[in-house]
Amino acid sequence: MVWNVVSVTTNREVRMTENNKYWRGIEDQSNPELTEKLAQNEFSNEISSADFLGNDEVAESQTSRRDFLKFMGFSTAAATLAACEAPIVESIPYVVKPDSLTPGLPSYYATSMFDGMDYASILVKTREGRPIKVEPNTEAPFNGGTNARTQASVLSLYDGARLRNPKVAGEDASWGDALAAARGMLTDKSVLLTSSVISPALKAAIAKLGLRHVSVDAVSASARLDVYEGFTGKRGLPTVDLDHATTVFAVGADFLGDWGGQNLMASYAERRKPGQGMLRHLQAEAGLSISGSNADVRVKTRVSEYEAVLAHVYNKVASALGLSKVSAPALREDIASSIDAAATELIKAGSGALVLNGLNTENAERLALAINLALGSKAFNTSKFVYTANGNDKAAAALVADVAAGSVDTIVTLGVNPAYQMPSVDLSGVNVVAIADREDETAATAKAALPVSHYLESWSDFSAVDGHYAVGQPTISPLFDSKSAVEIVNALAGGSESAKALVEASAAANAGSTSWNALLHDGFASTAAAEVSMNGSMDASMIDVSGINVMKPQSGLEFYTYTKTGMGAGENANNPWTYELPDPITRLSWDNYITMSAADAVELGIEVAPESNGAMTGNTLNITVDGNTLENVPVWIQPGQTMGTLGLAVGFGRTAVGKVGNGIGVNANTLLPASAAVSTEVSASASEVEHGFASVQLAHTMMGRKIVNEISLPTFMNVSHEEWNEKPTFETHRGPLSAFEANLWDDHDHETSHMWNMSIDLNSCTGCGACVVACSLENNVPVVGKDEVRRHRDMHWLRIDRYYSSEMTAERAEEEGIGAIEKYAKMEVPSESPSVVFQPVMCQHCNHAPCETVCPVGATVHSREGLNHMAYNRCIGTRYCANNCPYKVRRFNWFNYKGNEKFADVNPSQDDYGRMVLNPDVTVRARGVIEKCSLCIQRIQLGKLEAKKDGRMLTDGEFTTACAQACGSNAIVFGDVNNPDSEVSHLKQQGRAYHLLEEVGTQPSVFYQTKVRNRA
Repeated sequence: MVWNVVSVTTNREVRMTENNKYWRGIEDQSNPELTEKLAQNEFSNEISSADFLGNDEVAESQTSRRDFLKFMGFSTAAATLAACEAPIVESIPYVVKPDSLTPGLPSYYATSMFDGMDYASILVKTREGRPIKVEPNTEAPFNGGTNARTQASVLSLYDGARLRNPKVAGEDASWGDALAAARGMLTDKSVLLTSSVISPALKAAIAKLGLRHVSVDAVSASARLDVYEGFTGKRGLPTVDLDHATTVFAVGADFLGDWGGQNLMASYAERRKPGQGMLRHLQAEAGLSISGSNADVRVKTRVSEYEAVLAHVYNKVASALGLSKVSAPALREDIASSIDAAATELIKAGSGALVLNGLNTENAERLALAINLALGSKAFNTSKFVYTANGNDKAAAALVADVAAGSVDTIVTLGVNPAYQMPSVDLSGVNVVAIADREDETAATAKAALPVSHYLESWSDFSAVDGHYAVGQPTISPLFDSKSAVEIVNALAGGSESAKALVEASAAANAGSTSWNALLHDGFASTAAAEVSMNGSMDASMIDVSGINVMKPQSGLEFYTYTKTGMGAGENANNPWTYELPDPITRLSWDNYITMSAADAVELGIEVAPESNGAMTGNTLNITVDGNTLENVPVWIQPGQTMGTLGLAVGFGRTAVGKVGNGIGVNANTLLPASAAVSTEVSASASEVEHGFASVQLAHTMMGRKIVNEISLPTFMNVSHEEWNEKPTFETHRGPLSAFEANLWDDHDHETSHMWNMSIDLNSCTGCGACVVACSLENNVPVVGKDEVRRHRDMHWLRIDRYYSSEMTAERAEEEGIGAIEKYAKMEVPSESPSVVFQPVMCQHCNHAPCETVCPVGATVHSREGLNHMAYNRCIGTRYCANNCPYKVRRFNWFNYKGNEKFADVNPSQDDYGRMVLNPDVTVRARGVIEKCSLCIQRIQLGKLEAKKDGRMLTDGEFTTACAQACGSNAIVFGDVNNPDSEVSHLKQQGRAYHLLEEVGTQPSVFYQTKVRNRA
């Protein structure tokens, strides 16, 4: 057979991208030759045989990994036998099996968690009494989804650095002695310092304790809370209902991230489905956030301009409605027209408009509230409040002053770490009683340290939002000698009740008619809570903002702090998964750093450049904010960062959190307290010290081929998908054939059994990373640490590629005579802020898989159900399959991660407690093999077995993969495409569906939905 293979789709790229240029970062623009070289060489950094073998005796050897077998004198057969070896595991069976436990089968418990920042209703999967996985409780009416931190939190249960027993004056003590010592320090001059408290049972215990109570949040919303407390008497924030929104304008509010305490991922994705009435998203912000990355229009705005932006929008609304205006400073010329256009869209949207404020000032929140009320926004619900943040910065400032004045003798801390997060308070002159999970910076010097249990070991209850009550139940007995927080506080008050009794009594008073057993089964109860009553009608004082003094925008450098998706405020700061997860925006892990615009970097002499092996190295900065100085802080040049703004993530810079987190990054709280939104008293200068970044920016590339399909909403609505989603065809002697028809191999039989497919919607994926952590925990993916990530040896089975796109292209730059640096600077113009696309990529389970044809030992094989399997005991590590994979989704297991001392500080499987999180349904791979996504074959087999036992057919949605289950936006859908009623089958028939690199002819079982932007 003679094939004449040419692509017919000559105009496909133009139509699909609408002339956008996709690039991964500044290195694509500044050093294209190096990035192209790296793209051609996946394994760009050689590994020594000494490292690979973990044998110090051969440390001086210079031989390469390629000569491994010859160097060791092994034959291929011997290597194959070595690969078949497995450790001997001695097991002791149950003498009497517990009634509630069946070995080999999981049990699930409904519970809730709140760590002072994240609140979620969850299902906890346990195996033989061990919690090993957290899943969303999708039936819960509030925060039934999970983020990356919630997914990772199960590993924190098995953290060996936790406080194992009470301590008095640094010495081990019994609970009786420790509580007696703590009570002896309490007087009427003592203070209880906590994070936000949303537990009715804990509030009752605090009231019983009778101490002055001060709440402080690691990420403050205090000034915003002051506004609503003044109007309603309740310290909470309005809820948001995106179902009623048609146009959202967020000013510094990362509402898809950590803004507001409300998980809006699912409702946002639902409203962003392409079609009539698709939600329009506008964003004004300083640093590129997850929300800004998903916006249709993003305006690069300085933090000091947020109030002025809101004031200008309000004035335009006021003019349209005949309301009094507010005195506002002028906006920069390059953003004024964009803000004016946003205001016009909001007025047109009317009650479908929604304005969100992320600046922690009363003025900004008053302006946002006034705009929403003036427009009659149905999406901004002021009758239902969320209480996950209720700290009071004014009370905290008064406490700091009282401590300095000597009028406080003892501070009892719960859920806070003032020695780390409140540098302004001097604890040396007071007694400290720390109720903490570890000897952190505060507990290490406390007179008494009382260990609090992990939430998976605790009884607790929560009223996170009006009309909702939830309980947290233990899913395992305490691993250490610890107690639930409510029991400890109650004991300090002289009570002797157990935590369960306290929570059960609270539930009787707060759960309405829901029974205790039903509450434990469901995890929550909906209550008939009275709506929040605003003082007076919703106009007059609330809409009238004419008297406020709007902040004047600054022109020099300004500094602000933000939260990373993986780290948050640092509650899981000793959890390796929070560090290993690459930040969705920067694609860096194991670090925090100052984000800076390219223009500011040029002015300060800052450079970030790839090394020959792809690792990123850059300059550091000495920075002073309000008189506080940090030296040698790493700097990352971030596309989309507003010129003149410097951002730094909180939660890093720990000194007493555990072996994983100690010494990573710098503490942003030393520069700017949580109560301050921004500082304009900033000076910065480049230092001589260089810093190595753990970047996956250039790793696992797809050879420059086009992989993102993107169109505008008008094109989607008015043009046939056959034009904008044109399928590649090949000219053959039989005429034009599609990539699924032009085969060099015989087709597999995929009609007589299941055919597993996965759909990934680029419109719904926000890049949050929850799926990455969920996949890693479900499949026992090893943590490799910063040094190995720098070498591009990360082991994630699932990655989320992040691509920038802009109108400035290499061709346009060449036509205009623009160099690489100038070309990048053009992309930094505020009106031309680069757009962002997130694309999850895992093994595509090709039906004509290139990996299968090159494996010399048949380790990777195809199943009749459309899956690409890996037989680990066959694999001898040739890596031919990885080189032949066009998607670069296969990971080579360079080391014995569960045994090599190099990974002792980061890999949970090397810790006696950390090993308890491993999923027994998935093998822990030995070194020297290729591993990759299996589409959670263990879940598939369990589902089929259950259906077989019941004598029935599988039902759609009966089970799904870990990534799909963790996805809060339902961007990932998994199922049997041979079932015509399945959701994935319907999605495959949609006009937006396309396959990644379809022109290669691999016939993947994973397909994508074209991204549609709501713009003209």
